[in-house]
Amino acid sequence: MQHSMANSYRRPSFVAFGGSRPAVTPQHAEAAWLTKKEKKQSRNEELSLLRDNHLAPPKHPESPKRSAISQLYKRIFSTKRPKTEIDEEAPSVVPALTAEPSETSVLLPNGPQETPRARHERLNQQWEAAVAAGVIKTTWQREAKTLFRYSSPLVVTFILQYSLTVASIFTVGHLGKVELGAVSLASMTANISGYAIYQGLATSLDTLCAQAYGSGRRHLVGLQLQRMVYFLWTLTIPIGIVWLCAEQILQRIVPEQRSAELAGLYLRILLLGAPGYACFESGKRFVQAQGLFSATTYVLLVAAPLNALMNWLFVWHFDWGFVGAPIAVAVTDNLLPLFLFCYVYFVDGKQCWNGFTKKAFKNWGPMIRLALPGLLMVEAEFLAFEILTLASSYFSTTHLAAQSILSTLTALTFQIPFPISIAASTRVANLIGATLADAAKTSAKVAFFAAGIVGMFNVVLLSSLRNYIPQLFTDDQGVVDLVAQVLPLCAAFQLFDALAANCNGLLRGLGRQEIGGWVNLFSYYVIAMPISFGTAFGLHWNLEGLWTGVAIALGLVAALEGWFLYQADWDQAVEDAQNRNAAG
Repeated sequence: MQHSMANSYRRPSFVAFGGSRPAVTPQHAEAAWLTKKEKKQSRNEELSLLRDNHLAPPKHPESPKRSAISQLYKRIFSTKRPKTEIDEEAPSVVPALTAEPSETSVLLPNGPQETPRARHERLNQQWEAAVAAGVIKTTWQREAKTLFRYSSPLVVTFILQYSLTVASIFTVGHLGKVELGAVSLASMTANISGYAIYQGLATSLDTLCAQAYGSGRRHLVGLQLQRMVYFLWTLTIPIGIVWLCAEQILQRIVPEQRSAELAGLYLRILLLGAPGYACFESGKRFVQAQGLFSATTYVLLVAAPLNALMNWLFVWHFDWGFVGAPIAVAVTDNLLPLFLFCYVYFVDGKQCWNGFTKKAFKNWGPMIRLALPGLLMVEAEFLAFEILTLASSYFSTTHLAAQSILSTLTALTFQIPFPISIAASTRVANLIGATLADAAKTSAKVAFFAAGIVGMFNVVLLSSLRNYIPQLFTDDQGVVDLVAQVLPLCAAFQLFDALAANCNGLLRGLGRQEIGGWVNLFSYYVIAMPISFGTAFGLHWNLEGLWTGVAIALGLVAALEGWFLYQADWDQAVEDAQNRNAAG
């Protein structure tokens, strides 16, 4: 049986979300195929592990003369295993696997040039023999390097996408606490009744477009994109009705009538950008299915700064006031799909577009059946945290404005550990699928350490700057004081937040998403919400009470999932992965 990392790779389809805070682990169907770029990446990872174990020649020949600093650096950060460890395992090492040339070497220095196909087959045989012999190990240096390479572009992408939301809150906050609270209410309503629906339903393209591309039917990728766009545009009609009536709905729910009025105005303008947002969410899956993960990053590198500039121009420079913020968001939502179209047309991806067709209006059933589970999971994600915003409106306008800042800050800091968890999930899934249980455990330990560092960094950042960060969002001293009062509590659970995100990622890598799903559902909806409402309204702790429940839930998630991972049978996870792969 082959134990290739390429054959076992599972793409984390939920990467395309961005911006949302996953309270519940997504559980989407994932494709068992790879694009050419991903196959190349997996082969490179295999070759790197062979080099680390001295089973393949080094990528760069070592210099005979090395300075003391260079030697120290290599001793600490070199990804290669110490040769002393390998010497102890010498009896188990197959001679044909060694990197040193011998009489049986496939290619001698003066021999014929090796063809790419022959080299590919030789590396395959070498990798499979090394895995079968049990000589493939990894180091913390290798896993740290891989984790950084996987996660760094994702962190940039997630922060850029979330900055689209932060820009409006940052700009409007300086108009007044009523306007700041209104943006929070509007964002909550838009997330629950619109954006979560678009994102959740669009996840079905992770399967449909991916399978179409993997089967070689590239024209079908574009057809599935068209079907989803038309489907989401159809749903925009009832979503638009809700947003147009949002003022009347919110005035019946929240006590702050002025905030409800402004939130309704915000949503009416935001509706102009809803079709563009729906198109962009579908387009992200279209390029992702082709392995073009950097496409959305390039789009956001242009759109995010432009969105921030428009917020400043419309709200302050043109003196449009509050309405300038939703106008900037609506314009950005419509520019995003246009920028993505330009990338596809001028750079890469248009080979999967075969023009518009009437077939896009037929056979929506399979798409909808795949979309509904994704919708339920994403809706649960948004709802868990947006309920806190709604509850804060029952205290005062000041509390609602402060809640807007707190939720924005905690969501922003989450954009670092969550991408790291995605990288850890991908790496562990690769190693598990390649039957390298020990290497997977080493990678998991490195991911835990990285999550701990990020969590502590967020703790120090929020706690030390608690009196200064709120001033970036608002000039109202009452709001600033309230945020500074509650922010230490939000800072305290940042470590739990990072560890919980990391545990969720490792569970996905092990193929045990259901554990994370049930633990999160139990912790948030059975534990957190009752505690939050009990302490906030029963004990009159107000915002501190609302966030107390969340802090306890995150600590509980990190503890329960961490314990499960500690007790997990990683060898059994390897067998389960083999069975899944054998079953197709």
